[in-house]
Amino acid sequence: MTEKNPVAEFPQGSALFRLDPEIAHLNHGSFGAVPIPVLDVQAGLRAQVEADPDAFFTGAPDLIEGARGRVAAQLGADADGIAFVSNATEAANIAIAALPLDDGDEILVTDHGYGTVTAAAARRAPLQTVALGLELPDEDAVCEAVLAAVTPRTKVAVLDHITSPTARIVAGPRLLAALAERGVITVVDGAHALGMLADPLAGGADFWFGNLHKWGYAPSGSAILAVAPRFRGAVRALVPSWEDHHGFPRNVENRATADYTGWLAAPEGLDLLNRLGADKVRAHNSAMAAHGSAALAETAGLVPLPYSEEVAMRALRLPAGFAEDQAAARALRIEVFERLRARVNTFAWPGGGGLRVCGQIYNRPEEYERLAEGVARLIAGHQAERRA
Repeated sequence: MTEKNPVAEFPQGSALFRLDPEIAHLNHGSFGAVPIPVLDVQAGLRAQVEADPDAFFTGAPDLIEGARGRVAAQLGADADGIAFVSNATEAANIAIAALPLDDGDEILVTDHGYGTVTAAAARRAPLQTVALGLELPDEDAVCEAVLAAVTPRTKVAVLDHITSPTARIVAGPRLLAALAERGVITVVDGAHALGMLADPLAGGADFWFGNLHKWGYAPSGSAILAVAPRFRGAVRALVPSWEDHHGFPRNVENRATADYTGWLAAPEGLDLLNRLGADKVRAHNSAMAAHGSAALAETAGLVPLPYSEEVAMRALRLPAGFAEDQAAARALRIEVFERLRARVNTFAWPGGGGLRVCGQIYNRPEEYERLAEGVARLIAGHQAERRA
């Protein structure tokens, strides 16, 4: 039996958020949630905008540069080598557009890649998809599978740092180094890494992007794109602006009269994480996700998928016949919310899709236990209907 409440609640964790207490929010990885102190800073910035729009927007590029410098310092990054963007998908399109590709070049991706990022890659060159499946036991096995797929035509590898649906590390430092030795340009989707991993930029990818609005406690629409020095001159904004002549990073940051307050408040999210104790938060979140996985395995009979200890998400395999395509996965996700008042992520996979839970400082062990009991009832009910 899963030990009752083995993970201590994070002190005042739920009090930092405005989440509906009637809902079990077990899906932080999809959209994040912004702590109240960060929202308060953003509200103050919005008040500045409304008080004197001319002053704010005229000075916006310099304000953004200052906020970028604070984020870079938190990440141990070069402030001239990162840029604010709205989300990982936008960053992927900017990065992939800057790739030096010739006829015959191919882009390597995996079957765990995020759909919109893979779609961006497919616009530039033919794709070579590595089938990792769901059962590779560890990061070493993933590394070997990717390297075995590299051919003389492989010019670029677009890989997840932490996969979104299956919550496992792919583009670790060992794999990135091995690809660099083979002359492969690396583009890493780090959507879940900022705030979750202690040193997300350690692998030295050629292009790396990640959301600040998930695990970094920043407002929605806050992400960064990091670019190695040799590629910065090739980076162009998707829409030209008056800052184009500055080159990267300013050229991709300026959006005229856009809402920049999320970016300007983003450093406050990382500061809050550090005040709470970043290592403590990460350990708590990983332990909470692990508790949720154990409860779902024991009570609902789901099969845990391989995971990395430092990741605050866990994915489990559903029985055959559940979530085998995108429509069925979405329907199950809606049913879990409507019947159980719980937010989770579900993903499609042939032969039985999966369910992903996350751990965050506002979560409590009993939320996962109630979810597991409810999922067990849902599965049993659907299986009974099919047998009838």
